[in-house]
Amino acid sequence: MRPKHRIGLLFVMVGLLFGLTGCGRTDMSVFDPAGPVAKMELSVIMTSVYIMTGVFIVAMAILVYVLIRFRRRKGQDLPPKQVEGNNWMELTWTIIPLILMGILAVPTVSTAFALDQKQTGPNTMNVTVKASQFWWQFEYPDLGIVTAQALHIPVGTKVNLKLETTDVMHSFWVPRLAGKTDLIPGRVNTMWFEASQPGEYQGKCAEYCGPSHGVMDFVVIADTPQQFQAWVQKMKNPQVQPTSAQAAEGEKLFAQNCATCHAIAGTNFKGVLGPDLTGFADRPKVAGVLDNNPTDVEKWISDPAAIKPGTKMPKLPLNQQQISALSAFLEGLK
Repeated sequence: MRPKHRIGLLFVMVGLLFGLTGCGRTDMSVFDPAGPVAKMELSVIMTSVYIMTGVFIVAMAILVYVLIRFRRRKGQDLPPKQVEGNNWMELTWTIIPLILMGILAVPTVSTAFALDQKQTGPNTMNVTVKASQFWWQFEYPDLGIVTAQALHIPVGTKVNLKLETTDVMHSFWVPRLAGKTDLIPGRVNTMWFEASQPGEYQGKCAEYCGPSHGVMDFVVIADTPQQFQAWVQKMKNPQVQPTSAQAAEGEKLFAQNCATCHAIAGTNFKGVLGPDLTGFADRPKVAGVLDNNPTDVEKWISDPAAIKPGTKMPKLPLNQQQISALSAFLEGLK
């Protein structure tokens, strides 16, 4: 193989390598929709893919034909006859793209208008989403519930989202349920989605917002109606009493070190600077990225900035025994 061919092959392989690196996250694939909004958006995506594929095939076919038909032949020393302009060809390659753009515009515009409408009726729910560096808060104004990092919704219910940010620009994205919508300082944006089947759907911030943008994760938990009502009742009547001496010690440490920033329903802790920790033990993740177990809770408390650089949660001056006690108190919040 000639050196220049080897270089070309190397570029192709590198391009394929980078192109395929995004194919491993099936839990965040827009090609596996789990709700009507994601299905509508996928339909628009596939329409554009079909059009672009058709254009690519036609363009490549013309290119191959021209390369073969008008290639320089042996003994042909004179330059080919120069042709300047062809009105029919220019008209054709102007009209065809306009037709294709019109075909793509119809589903794009109709889908955009459909997704911009606030959903009403008995089978709807309202949630206010507030983004901060680097966590998410979810408020249910009709239910009187505030939680963080895990958004619970009932299957088959249209959820209207009111999107706000407390600091910089963020973007709310749950690939299997809906596309991205920005959260812009000083402005309120809206969107809606619906989950057609129970499960956990990974969400991310899709707008660079600081050093921990890549780990500003959350999860949407789609419950059956019965499971959702059970969760609502637990959030309205949380278990907050320490169940052991270690947890009781952790409660005292929480009051001394954490109550200024964090709130817990059913207690005197009413902080608003950090995530609401009501029902903390039932959340699947700690800080959106660590598994919710005593070891990882202690890891987070020990050094939050090592997990989320730029986080506003400070490293508390606690020894290992105190950290374990604080973890025991948090793991008892159900």
